[in-house]
Amino acid sequence: MELDLDGARIVIVMMSAIGDVVHVLPVLNALKRHAPTCHITWVLKPVPAMLVRGHPLIDEIVEFNPDHGWRAYIEVARALRNKRFDLLLDFQVALKAGIVTALLHARVKLGFDRARARDANWLFTNTRIPPHVPQHVADQYFEFLRYIDVDPDPVAWNLGPWDDERSWQRQFFSGFDHPVASINIATTNPDRDWVPERWASVIDALWDQYGVESVLVGGRSERELATADAITSTVRHKPQSALGSGVRRLVSILDGSALVIALDSAPLHIGTALGRPVISLMANADPRRTGPYRRSQDLIVDRYHDEGELSPVSSKRRWGRMPLITVEDVLEKLSLWQARYLDRVPSDSYV
Repeated sequence: MELDLDGARIVIVMMSAIGDVVHVLPVLNALKRHAPTCHITWVLKPVPAMLVRGHPLIDEIVEFNPDHGWRAYIEVARALRNKRFDLLLDFQVALKAGIVTALLHARVKLGFDRARARDANWLFTNTRIPPHVPQHVADQYFEFLRYIDVDPDPVAWNLGPWDDERSWQRQFFSGFDHPVASINIATTNPDRDWVPERWASVIDALWDQYGVESVLVGGRSERELATADAITSTVRHKPQSALGSGVRRLVSILDGSALVIALDSAPLHIGTALGRPVISLMANADPRRTGPYRRSQDLIVDRYHDEGELSPVSSKRRWGRMPLITVEDVLEKLSLWQARYLDRVPSDSYV
């Protein structure tokens, strides 16, 4: 589909979650590279909005706050009631995104094909990308680019840290005398979490075998705090907690880390976008679909698949498999990280 994007007004509807928002950033970069004069508006929730606020390629952010109930839709409609867009990209296959799409004025409303658009989301778009077999979430978003003849490569995120965040980053890492590993200890879904006692064993091994200090990253939910308590009550080398630092400071912490060890959660994708080596622990979801994109493929601990299993990329969840990941699995990846990645730490990293 040929569209003249020079000077075009584009609105993106992808309101959550943070990992998906990270996957959308290369789309922004590709659009601005293809048509530098285009204007990009993004509708998204408050927390992911905090992550991308200040991004040089986003011209306007409009927040959709689900805590406001139906008023959230009215607020978005009012904020954009006088705007006319040339192109709307609906990346979120859910009813709420469909309603937002219906409320906005756009000549082309591009969405997923009917098979992939859940909750009748396809009813709210007037143009749809062709059907495609399951693939990585980021590649799904690139289907939109290719449909409008925009090249997604080279893939770039430009996630920061921003210049005004460097001072805090320097201050944070001044408290360490050794390289730092950021440890993402919990997710929004308990079935994607790992065993706290095994985290403790990995943290001790990081110090004993590699001289690496550990920092716990994530939020301050009840489960995250309980996991942190369970780890610190077991571990010999107590990690520092940066839980609840906020998403922008999380970017600074991950950026300055020599290594990120993450579950299927936002820090995995942020660390990947920042170019840090990421050991990812994947068992609930297919890592070929929601794992690190293009980077750190050799550092994936994959217990979603059985040994020797050959199967197409799948969007289906497999429940109760995280306990299949052993401490030895992670230690094996740590050895690989030391051999392949340790000498690649950028000179501006705070390690």
